[in-house]
Amino acid sequence: MTSTHASLIDAAFGERPDMWPLPAATDPQDRWLRAVAAGGQGRYAVALAELAALHRSAGTGLQSSAMSTRASFLRQLGGHHDAAGWDGRALAAAGADAAATADALIGLAADALGVGRFGASQRLLDRAVGPVDAADDARLPIRLDWVSAELAMMRGDGATAVAHAERAVAAAASIPSARHRLKSDVVLAAALCSRGEVDRSRAIADAALDRAGDLGLVPLRWALASLLADIGSSEYTPGQVTDFRDASADTVRRRGGVWSDR
Repeated sequence: MTSTHASLIDAAFGERPDMWPLPAATDPQDRWLRAVAAGGQGRYAVALAELAALHRSAGTGLQSSAMSTRASFLRQLGGHHDAAGWDGRALAAAGADAAATADALIGLAADALGVGRFGASQRLLDRAVGPVDAADDARLPIRLDWVSAELAMMRGDGATAVAHAERAVAAAASIPSARHRLKSDVVLAAALCSRGEVDRSRAIADAALDRAGDLGLVPLRWALASLLADIGSSEYTPGQVTDFRDASADTVRRRGGVWSDR
């Protein structure tokens, strides 16, 4: 493994999601890792440039993953309709690859959830279970629990949402991805809020807000500040929380993100 590849793995799925500048990619796998890492920081222009290069490179073996990653960026910015198109292409390109199939199905479930198609979302999550179990990727069960928790929240089932979120937190604790650990805390804070446990939700969200800032994970900091703007923070004034939220949104825009209204 080259030092560049190791650094990009650490930035995308390890303990250094704040790494910037990122090493230049030297092969398709590194391009994808660089896109994932940059997207986590809200550097969408950089991330999309890497994915565009991958899309132009036939036969890289990463086409499905690149499409699923592009879809995830669109979802982060609220573009669930457009994300579904990319996730559908990712599923078609996945072939017999269990991990790529699972990634695309979970993405499609999140897309359906985002436009209120709860039944379709559940069916897609059910379809994803087999590929998740067959794939050798510890991150996939965590993603499955994230979306399952979000679906339960939207259905008003706070108890189920918390159960999925707590399972994601436990699973994320055993992998080296700081980003997955933080996102799991974001989902748990939201799930607890949906179950009426506002004090516990607030405590988790406050701690995660600071960690998101330290890790440079701007989109997740925006999500946490948005939650705390609704439920209040024990650490910051309402004005400070609003400033965090708005500053994160502005940073995303400056880095090439386009917020969607649909």
